[in-house]
Amino acid sequence: MRILPALLIAVAASALPLSATHAADDVMIIYDASGSMWGQVDGVNKITTAREVMADLVKSWPEDTNLGLIAYGHRSAGSCSDIETMITPQKVDRNEFIKTVNAIVPKGKTPISDSLKQAADVLQYRDNNATIVLISDGLESCHGDPCAVAAELQKNGVDFTAHVVGFDLDQKGNEALSCIAKNTGGIFVPASNANELKDALRQVQAQVTQEQAKPEPAPEPVAEPKPEEPEYDVEITAPEQAITGSSFPVSWSSVVNQYDKVTIVAAGAKEGTYGDRFDVGKKQEGHLTAPAQPGMYEVRYTLNAGGKTIASTPVEVVEAEQGVSAPEQVIAGSSFPVSWTSIVNRYDKVTIVPAGAKEGTYGDRFDVEKKLEGQLTAPAQPGMYEVRYTLNTGGKTLASTPVEVTEAELGISAPEQVMAGSSFPVSWSSVVNRYDKVTIIPAGAKEGTYGDRFDVGKKQEGHLTAPAQPGMYEVRYTLNAGGKTLASTPVEVTEAKVTIEATDVVRANTPIEIRWSAVINRYDKVTIVPAGAKEGTRHNRFDVGQRLEGTLKAPAEPGLYEVRYTLNAGGKTVASAPVEVVAETAALDSGAGLQAPANAKPGASITVSWSGGSDSKDQRIVLAKADAADFTWIAAHKVGDDKSQQLTLPDEPGRYEVRYLDVSNTTVLGRAIVEVK
Repeated sequence: MRILPALLIAVAASALPLSATHAADDVMIIYDASGSMWGQVDGVNKITTAREVMADLVKSWPEDTNLGLIAYGHRSAGSCSDIETMITPQKVDRNEFIKTVNAIVPKGKTPISDSLKQAADVLQYRDNNATIVLISDGLESCHGDPCAVAAELQKNGVDFTAHVVGFDLDQKGNEALSCIAKNTGGIFVPASNANELKDALRQVQAQVTQEQAKPEPAPEPVAEPKPEEPEYDVEITAPEQAITGSSFPVSWSSVVNQYDKVTIVAAGAKEGTYGDRFDVGKKQEGHLTAPAQPGMYEVRYTLNAGGKTIASTPVEVVEAEQGVSAPEQVIAGSSFPVSWTSIVNRYDKVTIVPAGAKEGTYGDRFDVEKKLEGQLTAPAQPGMYEVRYTLNTGGKTLASTPVEVTEAELGISAPEQVMAGSSFPVSWSSVVNRYDKVTIIPAGAKEGTYGDRFDVGKKQEGHLTAPAQPGMYEVRYTLNAGGKTLASTPVEVTEAKVTIEATDVVRANTPIEIRWSAVINRYDKVTIVPAGAKEGTRHNRFDVGQRLEGTLKAPAEPGLYEVRYTLNAGGKTVASAPVEVVAETAALDSGAGLQAPANAKPGASITVSWSGGSDSKDQRIVLAKADAADFTWIAAHKVGDDKSQQLTLPDEPGRYEVRYLDVSNTTVLGRAIVEVK
């Protein structure tokens, strides 16, 4: 049996005449904030459904009812003692109560038994009448026995009753929870979706309200005149016939109380019975959903106080005439068209399930809304299936048609060898479903494993990025439905081969000229990092694109660094070159032995000297802005036999650079910074 946590528990207690601790209509709601509340029913998280149901419950509860709140599982992921009384029983502040509920975030376990005990103790069940309403999507997860606890509370309490709603449970789950109601004289109501949950809760609420409305026996019978029953002038109308599961209009002539209810029940059902229903509010018309079972029913207008029926009208629910069609054969995982002849209810569903599956089984599905056609995705496993049109009310199948799901035939191709981190082409022979995937993974990886991947869309070719680690891999075409592999081909990933070079000594905050021998992937990166930095470290960087050279700004802090070529796939370094970063004002020499003063005044004449040079015929001493291109200048002098030169500095303050240039070979042999200030 599945062990799933409870959704919601409401506890109501009515005080005995001798108790002054609690009012006659105290109610304690125990709210499930366990982790499973993030599960979904019909595509909606259970916590969202629970919040909406709670809001409806609080809004429609009688104003003279004191209401309290206990939550569990909202503070700790694994604690069975995470139970908190958040609101003590008091006059209902609907907005504040709903706000408190909506702020609860599911995290932990489901201590149903201890929550029942805590709620019973808060309401002093040994001295007061107590009624519990439990709405659950499963069983206790903290080793308690809720059925035994319920029996014990009933035995030791003044008048302890538990009503239970089973939400989204299988047959065994419903049977397991129903014992709580059975052991305490309560009622059990199953619900399979949000609408049925609301209906079930209203039915139980009516039962609780009716029980609380019963007058307590007077100490001594006193003969008093019986009060006259008030007369209500309300008429209700509805169609004479409605189709099973359909939404149909109803109207009433006047409103007694905005919390009165309009409902549809089996003809002759006992007072207090409820089917689909709603509060009348301030309206005089609305819609009900017909039951899934054909037969004679009646629409009733019932009072909020006591649940008395004051108006009713008969309705015959007839079988819907419905047809659904789909292809006789579809390929596994493919998207295929389906159509149906009419719409009973916009929330009805069309689904594909294994042939002969139990009523209430669902595979891929969608709500019909206002359409007469749609698309389903075939299962990944070949075999015989059926497409069904099912009612939102009760999940009854109105129409079905057989569909054979056949094995997909598909081929895929890719290069036998690719370089680590490179982008490489792949192609496939056909498209089964546009959301199928093509991926590269280690050879022999488990089904459902994914590496770099993409959706096939409507194409038959694309590109993957090879992993950074060399080895044997395979490219797979996998179905969106179930992740089954339809086709694969082996690919060997080889070591990436690339070299990189950069200026070996640069000043801080100046450009570094960098070149690399090849591009593996246009999204690979060139970066500069401290020498010996960990793999994956990135500072200033750029994507290589389709270039083979670029520049990076040197770090501001002098020291030893390295320029790296790193793969986009995994960030692996495949080539590096050392770079020394010196101070911004440091002289740089490549054989010239250039000397110049570090500072001088604007317009001053300075002497620069050098000790080396080259054999080039065109060598020059130049003065330039420090940030100007290497072979641009303000003034230039050809180098002769002398080893010194007079230069006149500009009148404008700033940072300038004296350079020894080998113009013939476009090489800078020396640099010296001069601050003019």
